[in-house]
Amino acid sequence: MIEVCSFKSINALTGAKRRLALKKNTKTTRPRKNAAQKTATRMSPRRTVGIDLGDQTSHYCILNEQGDVVSEGTVRTTESGLEEQFRRMARARIVLETGTHSPWVSRYLERLGHEVLVANARQVRIIYDNDRKTDKVDARTLARLARVDKSLLHPIRHRSAEAQADLAVLRARDQLVSVRSTLINCIRGMVKSVGGRLPSASGAYFSTKVRDQLPGCISGALLPLLEEIENLTIRIRVYDKQIEELAKTKYPKTELMRQIPGVGVVSSLAFALTIDDPNRFHKSRDVGSYLGLRPKQSDSGSSKPQLSISKAGDHLVRRLLVNCAQYVLGHWGPDCDLRRWGLSLMAHGGKNAKKRAVVAVARKLAVLMHKLWVRGEVYEPLRQASKATQTQAVPAA
Repeated sequence: MIEVCSFKSINALTGAKRRLALKKNTKTTRPRKNAAQKTATRMSPRRTVGIDLGDQTSHYCILNEQGDVVSEGTVRTTESGLEEQFRRMARARIVLETGTHSPWVSRYLERLGHEVLVANARQVRIIYDNDRKTDKVDARTLARLARVDKSLLHPIRHRSAEAQADLAVLRARDQLVSVRSTLINCIRGMVKSVGGRLPSASGAYFSTKVRDQLPGCISGALLPLLEEIENLTIRIRVYDKQIEELAKTKYPKTELMRQIPGVGVVSSLAFALTIDDPNRFHKSRDVGSYLGLRPKQSDSGSSKPQLSISKAGDHLVRRLLVNCAQYVLGHWGPDCDLRRWGLSLMAHGGKNAKKRAVVAVARKLAVLMHKLWVRGEVYEPLRQASKATQTQAVPAA
């Protein structure tokens, strides 16, 4: 007789081997946020503030998450005025334009806990080309641009407060040198106007060399100017000692740049203080554009006109680099790859070939100084020439 088993008995016999059915999960599993993502979400600014900085007062505009204007008004351009307005405000994205007050204002607002963007005023054409330009409209435009896409502002990063203070020493010396040159040219012009001529002399020894050669009819008027030139020379020498001490104690890596002939302590220190952080450039070639030594572009279809350099960035460093390039290409410049390359540019290119070669060498000089700074390498004047010689010496396979 065949025994027929029920389903319950079968389940009882095979229950140990069967897997229990799992309940189907219909909920979508979301990836959990880590601590950094949670902090970033919690700290992300919900309001956007545009500030049009003025010398005495500044206009501000506050937008909420939906882009509606929450508040507008003015604030005194002082630390106490900014603290009174923005200290109790929840963390916000604040945007400024580059200007005289933007370095210290941006640093102060960051200390208050806000995200600060400094817009490049040369790139925000929607503001300075506006035919209805007011401080109130400018603040509102900055806030709306920062809310939509902060890359539209072409934001820049100011140097540190310490670098700005040290750079002030170089700028003060530069102003004294400029005043001394103006006085020297003034004396030479006055002497020529009465039929005289003064011998050539450097600024440091000008007053000593020409004092006895002043025409008698105007010597009484020019002697006080010579005394001022002597006083300026003394002060410039004091600044020179201070600059050498800064480069030696606080910025020793400037010695790497001074390996290049024509680059002195003033040029290397000004370059280091202006760049501030060399690692913020992904490529050394970007430094030339940062200092305004890159040609402007206005291409359209087949039209590609040759334009002048952009002249963006720090004009002091750009001028010092051009002076260094003129020495490299000058009569006393030593033989090196830079000189050979620059002379080859001067050989062809028309009447402006020399000017273009000087600017091109200044741009390459900035790239070279940045590479030596980042890599800490020893400068090889004829590195490219030696590579070419080695390539020619290798027999063809």
